[in-house]
Amino acid sequence: MNTIFDPLDTTHDTMARLQERLAVRADEEHLLDVGYRTVDSPVGSLLLAATDRGLVRVAFAGEGHDTVLEMLARQISPRILRAPKRLDLAARELDEYFDGRRTGFDLALVLRLAHGFRLEVLQHLCEIGYGATESYAVVAAAAGSPRAVRAVGTACAMNPVPVFVPCHRVVRSDGAAGAYRGGPEAKRTLLDLEHRTLAAS
Repeated sequence: MNTIFDPLDTTHDTMARLQERLAVRADEEHLLDVGYRTVDSPVGSLLLAATDRGLVRVAFAGEGHDTVLEMLARQISPRILRAPKRLDLAARELDEYFDGRRTGFDLALVLRLAHGFRLEVLQHLCEIGYGATESYAVVAAAAGSPRAVRAVGTACAMNPVPVFVPCHRVVRSDGAAGAYRGGPEAKRTLLDLEHRTLAAS
């Protein structure tokens, strides 16, 4: 039985179904370069965006989701559309992480928005264990440039996929949390979550 949509019916549910159909069709016909969705989390609303190769961007509410989408349209492709199904795995893994049931992520990440030394830093961050921390100086040394402490801070601040690439695990040498793209409270929330989960296991 075919579903008939009244063109005058502009309710939220109808529009959402139409949007979903459009996203699915665009994906099937390889017309969708970047799909996105938002999810609620203990650190606020998060924008998740992915190409057909993997997760390319995670953005906190404070960054301005519309602004981030505009940047993605310029940096990657203007063929960008809300496509929740493309981000189902990312959303599920995030839920498991925030519930304390996941200590590592399995989905594919696309780090095309990072280059050079910043990319080297991000690759090292993925090696910092769940619940562990490293200082900016230690990360700089591990990335091959011991004196580039400030550049490590910039790489963390520009991390395109925070939480999944755990820049929140990089702290100051005196043990203070330091700055964070999502704000200091979000960083404390993530570190506390991991410490509680480890303590309870």
